[in-house]
Parts: sequence; structure tokens; C-alpha cells
Amino acid sequence: MNSRDLSSSRCQPGAGGFAPMACDTAQASLRPLPGWQLVGNTVEKSFVFTNHYEVMAFVNALAWISHRQNHHPELTLGEKYCRVRYSTHSIDELSENDFICASQVELLLQP
Repeated sequence: MNSRDLSSSRCQPGAGGFAPMACDTAQASLRPLPGWQLVGNTVEKSFVFTNHYEVMAFVNALAWISHRQNHHPELTLGEKYCRVRYSTHSIDELSENDFICASQVELLLQP
């Protein structure tokens, strides 16, 4: 996979979406995702907001993406931040599904 835009893609169940991603492919998939980084077998980013209400609105929007894609992140949140971590837990590795969801999360905060 190259650094193509995944924001309009759908997560794939089974072998297609759950195939472990090679390290070089994961690195290439980060290019269109500013601020996201590979940490072990996750792709993650911390988002900072001005207040807790904005954090919760962001989390609710994430829940909608997660539900539609049937792919769920690990979230850590506080008063003014939310860290989002994607990993495909069924294979304990990264898959294309993780980058599809990260791409859609990025669109939430675009002007």
C-alpha cells in the first residue's frame, strides 16, 4: 500500500482488513496523517482541546465512526485532551483498518 487517502474507505472484516501490515507499509500510511505515530503495534495521536465539552463532543464523533466501521480505538481522555490508539486486536498488529479509521478521525477536525 502507498500513502493513498483512506478517509473514504470502509473497514474490511476478515482476511482483507485483518491482514498484518508490514512496517514499511505502515510508515507509508502515516504520511497523510499529521501528528499520528507508530507506537509498538498501535497508531496513535493525542488531540488537545480548549475545554472538556469539546473533548466529549470529539469522543461522541469517534463513537459514530467506530460504530459505522465496526473498528474501535482505545481512548484515554482528560479534561482537555483525548489520546486515540488504533490496533487490530484480533491479530495484535496493525492492519489497514487502523489507518482507515485514523484517516476518518483526522477529518473530524478539518476546517
